[in-house]
Amino acid sequence: MKAFHFLALLALAFSLASAYDPSPLQDFCVAIPEPKNAVFVNGKFCKNPNLTVANDFSFSGLNIPANTQNRVGSNVTLLNVDRIPGLNTLGISLARIDYAPNGGLNPPHTHPRATEILVVVEGTLYVGFVTSNPNRFISKVLYPGDVFVFPIGLIHFQFNIAKTHAVAFAGLSSQNPGVITIANAIFGPNPPINPDVLAKAFQLDKNVVENLQKLFKNNA
Repeated sequence: MKAFHFLALLALAFSLASAYDPSPLQDFCVAIPEPKNAVFVNGKFCKNPNLTVANDFSFSGLNIPANTQNRVGSNVTLLNVDRIPGLNTLGISLARIDYAPNGGLNPPHTHPRATEILVVVEGTLYVGFVTSNPNRFISKVLYPGDVFVFPIGLIHFQFNIAKTHAVAFAGLSSQNPGVITIANAIFGPNPPINPDVLAKAFQLDKNVVENLQKLFKNNA
């Protein structure tokens, strides 16, 4: 029985150790496309370190405002391992978020693999996140220079409450944090979720659910 308890604790330790991006065992591992017919792995294949160049670790243009003329009034420019190959195995990425005036919204979403730390550069943002059950809502109004943290996996948002354009930068604790936009995931997946399920879950009329599914499918 003692051996069983030891193995159980060991398994728990390994599961906790693998809950985040793995720690690098070398200076860097610049990502390259997977060789043909390779098995997908959690990460990328490495470039020969003697062939790495400065461009493997850099990106230009994050000072350029992104187009916010869309239905939510925001645009996220994410610099993850796919944009900067040198991020591979380093457990970090960066995003610029632009918000349209008068209600630009980065809608409720989660990052399944990363905590996010946000700093406001321009404008006034109303931000918040919801804890796991029992749900608490934690929110704050942010101004230029203010910083806010969104814990890993929790639903969060940012909303521009000013009459001017807003800009924020976010650091994320994964080279590939992922994103699940809640409304899109619920009402716009392919194939769609059975509307009877959503009608009961959200206590909505089925016709309302079907209309929302049409809306999000058409804007996917």
